[in-house]
Amino acid sequence: MDKVQPHSKILRSFFFWSGIIATLAYRVIIVLNFYSPFWVKVSWYIGTVGFAIYFWHRYDIQKKRSQLVRDHKLVELVKKTKCANGKQKQALHYIVKTTLTSKAKYNSLFIFTLSILVLIIGIIMDVM
Repeated sequence: MDKVQPHSKILRSFFFWSGIIATLAYRVIIVLNFYSPFWVKVSWYIGTVGFAIYFWHRYDIQKKRSQLVRDHKLVELVKKTKCANGKQKQALHYIVKTTLTSKAKYNSLFIFTLSILVLIIGIIMDVM
């Protein structure tokens, strides 16, 4: 990993709003169901694409964080550090260790993969 920098503010906002819009699009389907099957489909596609974008991003970020912890041996560094002690050191150790061991990235990867799969199935079913 050569460069340790976050995405631009604009790109981070894009991913954030993709998740918000996707969530709203899925939630509004229950109401749209009473009015128009067309708008239900539009909302479903917006939500599915939005979730694919958002959860791919979450997976990528979680993977990068755990890779940084591993590559830079941050768990060991926290154990050795003299800059923090007591509760601060415990908190820092918890954050670094759980970044490395968390299964959240697999959850995000699963949701991303499932979103892409159902998006493809949805397109095929709508075309046929």
